[in-house]
Amino acid sequence: MLLLAASIIISLSIGSSGLPLSDVWGILIHQLPWMDGGEGKWDPSSIAIVTELRLSRVLLAVLVGACLSLAGAGFQGVLRNPLADPFTLGVASGCSVGAAFLILFGFQTVIGIWSVPVVAFVTGIGALVIVFALARARGVMNIETLILSGVIVQAFLGAFVTFMVSLSQGVVNEIMFWLLGSLSARGWDHAGVVLPFLLVGFPILLRYAQPLNLFVFGERHAAHMGIHVERTKLIVLITATLLTAVAVSISGVVGFVGLVVPHMLRLMVGPDYRLLIPLSAIGGGIYLLWADTLARMALSPKEISLGVITALIGAPFFAYLLYRRKVLQGGSPS
Repeated sequence: MLLLAASIIISLSIGSSGLPLSDVWGILIHQLPWMDGGEGKWDPSSIAIVTELRLSRVLLAVLVGACLSLAGAGFQGVLRNPLADPFTLGVASGCSVGAAFLILFGFQTVIGIWSVPVVAFVTGIGALVIVFALARARGVMNIETLILSGVIVQAFLGAFVTFMVSLSQGVVNEIMFWLLGSLSARGWDHAGVVLPFLLVGFPILLRYAQPLNLFVFGERHAAHMGIHVERTKLIVLITATLLTAVAVSISGVVGFVGLVVPHMLRLMVGPDYRLLIPLSAIGGGIYLLWADTLARMALSPKEISLGVITALIGAPFFAYLLYRRKVLQGGSPS
């Protein structure tokens, strides 16, 4: 929590606008309910930069990061595999298909700001069902086959999104946003969309932390210990998909957060999901906040896509996990 607080303070303090540190924190302090808002001390554009752009983006990065990391922890717990996350299983690509479809045909405001999250959830669930159907053979679902099925579905749905980009004209830039991932041009309304999903999804996953601990010993052992295995898997997977859908609908495709953060925490604090789930929420917020800060400051005033930053960090980490898994299973490192 201290690291999260320090990360928020540092991220709020820096930006491409060049506002002095004293002005930034003076404006923030004057936003407290008992203060005057600071309208007479700073010009309106400076106040808007700090409160409407920087503060909302910092908090949104924390919320989106928490959702993606919690989703990754949920997938890894149910599937008993540290390589599982919403992106390697194709769920995020499924969510992107729904978002791109709405944007292409101009339906993204049919039910207001909730249109994209709802459709993204439906298409994400559809992608998950397809992955499970491909991976299951004679009632058995091999983990390696599951990961391979996820990669196949992800590639296919990614191609489908690219096809929709080729069909689009006036909205091509808006669809490309989903492919690259970004938190730019996002504000308080979008944070208000993510927060309810997080407030619902987090306690559900925390409620199933102990059953996920028992899953480590296998589904049959968990059933003997009194766990309703199929119900637990269904609830956790739906919750993780819901968290992924709302995150992707707001930020676009930001990969590897759900893979990197839970696994790093598992190495630090052990495999107990009673610790992993709350720490994944905090760690995911920290991770994505720093990634977004790097995205907007590395080439300031030009901004790098957030998905590029997380991929540059996550892809080598994913390769390391594959290498480590191969060595532990007795294979040749070469």
